[in-house]
Amino acid sequence: MSTAMERSDGGEAILAACRSLGVEVIFSSPGSEWAPAWEALARQDRDGTPGPRYLDLMHETLAVAMATGYGIVSGRPQVVLLHAVPGLLQGACGIHGAQLAQVGMVVMTSESITYGETEPDPGSQWYRNLSIVGGPQAVATPITKWSTQVGSAATLYGTVVRAGEMARRAPAGPIYLNVPVEVLLEPWDAGRADVRAVAAPGTTVSPEAEVEQAARRLVAARRPVIVTESVGRHPDGFEALLDLAEQLAIPVIEPASAVCANFPRTNPLHRGGSPALLEEADLIVLACCRAPYYPPSDRPAGTEVLVVDEVPHRPYVDYQVLGADQYLEGSVGPTLRALGAAAKALGIDEEAVAERRTRFAASAGVAVAQPDVLDAARVAAALREQLAADARVVDETITHSRQVAAGLAAETPGRYTYVQGGLGQGLGVALGMKYADPAGEVALTIGDGSFLYNPITQALAASRTLDLPLLIVVLNNHQYLSMKLNHLRFYPDGVAVSESDFRGVDLTEQPDLAGLVEPFGMTGITVPATAGPAELDDAIATGLASVRSGRTALIDIHLPR
Repeated sequence: MSTAMERSDGGEAILAACRSLGVEVIFSSPGSEWAPAWEALARQDRDGTPGPRYLDLMHETLAVAMATGYGIVSGRPQVVLLHAVPGLLQGACGIHGAQLAQVGMVVMTSESITYGETEPDPGSQWYRNLSIVGGPQAVATPITKWSTQVGSAATLYGTVVRAGEMARRAPAGPIYLNVPVEVLLEPWDAGRADVRAVAAPGTTVSPEAEVEQAARRLVAARRPVIVTESVGRHPDGFEALLDLAEQLAIPVIEPASAVCANFPRTNPLHRGGSPALLEEADLIVLACCRAPYYPPSDRPAGTEVLVVDEVPHRPYVDYQVLGADQYLEGSVGPTLRALGAAAKALGIDEEAVAERRTRFAASAGVAVAQPDVLDAARVAAALREQLAADARVVDETITHSRQVAAGLAAETPGRYTYVQGGLGQGLGVALGMKYADPAGEVALTIGDGSFLYNPITQALAASRTLDLPLLIVVLNNHQYLSMKLNHLRFYPDGVAVSESDFRGVDLTEQPDLAGLVEPFGMTGITVPATAGPAELDDAIATGLASVRSGRTALIDIHLPR
């Protein structure tokens, strides 16, 4: 029970907004401005008031990335508290990644607006070191959906609630709020009548006439093809796409730009990333595609294009070409189901469907690894065999990403997630997924260069402290191969080639990666480049046994390339 000496201030307003939004966790790599929030959390714990859990994490990118992983699994809006402009800049890579992954979150940092000239005293650090011209919202604007400064405790609750509601609406993404120290310390009326639970967003589907027009295109097409990058991230999207494709026997392509599991790869209609089908198609259905062609102008000439997406033109993409002849804009799962129902009502060309069904009766097949070569495909195939059927795999590889996705052959939504927005987030995203579903199994596939970009020590500490065991599989070629391949693309006959003198590539002096986990009481395993299939399988089995017993395991697999 609170006493007369206790005051309700901006910290309590933020916590009340979290409760109204249904926020389960506040992720933080904090600074001194958050004392009001900490005091409100202490009151919450003392009084047994339901509300969000609070996590102190040791790095800003880790905090934001964990919020991203948690948001991907839970579908709920996330709240992240960072410190001033330095914390915002440290977390910027993760914020950008959340924007690309369309994860709704509210990121807050602070500044001072009085610099100690009035009471309460915010602390001299704001005057000496932490101020920035234009305010931190100017820094956040390019990498967030919306950003602003909160001017008063009177508007703080309403602004945080609005930010959370805006963050989860299409296109979902991060909202930034600058909450000055003085606003956090202002009195706030905790008994306000407008404090209440927030309604979930509504569902939208295009008008019946537009759906029917799109359905006519579908039933008239002899060689339709569906291309998808992220249908699987939308509620019912994976299942609705599967039903539509099977109903009309339409082949499905997941291009190199796909970022999650969208369609069962073992289904005969899954045709990998084959561009050949696009060349012969008479109708291309782009289902949640922000970048279906590369170069962007490489849209097959003369082919009709139907776009199905909640927000086809992403406002955070600088240049985007879809080339649509028609848009169906609405909630993805319901829209795909409405499209299928309309096609059935019009009357499906059974002859055309039967012809396609026969053509695609044989599965395109799961990528088969060569048994005598230790490569990413073989590692992915081994993981597919040994991981739990419902395990989630987070992928932060670059040159090996297509092999990993193909070898895992995801058959269910959530099975595969690619990290977006810059390297260094994989450990955090995987930990966030594990925190959202503690009983589930989570594996991270990551290149050695990508791994070294991550806040490794801080992430391993979080894994141990929060009891979040992961299987970390490092595909280690001891180089930044992507850097080398791009050099070779532009200078195939250059001096670097003739002299074998490359820059930005060599990682041979990296530390023993398996040894990095040992101070945390975790399992470290090294698989040499000469390992055979049995040795690889044993290493993965040992790592999984460790994870299933509650200890993170890192398997450092040395690849010949």
